[in-house]
Amino acid sequence: MRLFAAALLVAVSAVAANHATARDPAVSDAAITAEGMPPRLSDYGFFADARRQLPAPGVTPYRLQTPLWTDGADKRRFVYVPAGQKARAGGDGLLDLPVGSALVKTFSFGERLIETRVLLRRADGWTALPYRWNEAQTDAELALGGARFALTRPDGQAISYAIPNKNQCKDCHKLDHAVAPIGPKARNLSARWLADFQRAGHLDAMPAVARRVPLWEERAKVAAADAARGWLDSNCAHCHNPRGAASNSGLDLSWEQTDPLMLGIGKRPVAAGRGAGNLDFDVVPGDPDHSILYYRMGNLEAGISMPEIGRSTVDPAGMEAVARWIREMKR
Repeated sequence: MRLFAAALLVAVSAVAANHATARDPAVSDAAITAEGMPPRLSDYGFFADARRQLPAPGVTPYRLQTPLWTDGADKRRFVYVPAGQKARAGGDGLLDLPVGSALVKTFSFGERLIETRVLLRRADGWTALPYRWNEAQTDAELALGGARFALTRPDGQAISYAIPNKNQCKDCHKLDHAVAPIGPKARNLSARWLADFQRAGHLDAMPAVARRVPLWEERAKVAAADAARGWLDSNCAHCHNPRGAASNSGLDLSWEQTDPLMLGIGKRPVAAGRGAGNLDFDVVPGDPDHSILYYRMGNLEAGISMPEIGRSTVDPAGMEAVARWIREMKR
């Protein structure tokens, strides 16, 4: 996101407008909706130029206001809605994408493409599949078993990067025991993008969004609670909500949650132990260093680290935002 977000904000209106009339001879609807698992990313036809990540007609780039952290990877996100179909607005929550739709997300470091994850909306629900880019950077191959390998980020930091296996994709994308998208909630998309998407014929109506997640690059300019809550919504709430995989924790870190106890403020953990770091409360007002939530965000040890998968490093900007929020709470 950091390398191309500004250009995307300028270009997305033109892209969406062009796609309104150039409905998609390239994308393979059969590859999306069939029961199989295409062995190569190119089998879908999502890109006119895959190496340059230029989408095919009918495939629309988007960005999130506040994204999920994945070891500092840049991410390019795309959505495809089949011809003659429209996504349905669902308040400020997830867009309801019709059968035949796809969400595509490519991870890269600098110029090197690492992986592309696809979410396919099939008749029986969503299917999540990971693809690993080859060394020649010409295509990505299905990686059902995932992968872990060493790489060096453009900033010089060596990391152990993990591509999730198919089951791990399900772990994060689980809602009511079924696979579901995480990112494209109306509250985490700009009003401008949503308006362009609707004008392009891909969305039935403008979603009603009372309070939008702030733009991450502008976090220092907004209320500490909004910056931190936006980060928690994108990085933690897909599991920590009443319908998610971590519902038994008693934490609901969703953007719309207003109950302080559900947010962990003054709340004792459901299970004490090493994961709690011998601390007593999930969030201690005024004291991030004695808050379990902050402790687990900053830890990389298995069984303690939160989020559990998807990172091998700590997000310093996320830590700063959450610490600021906790420090500003009244004791």
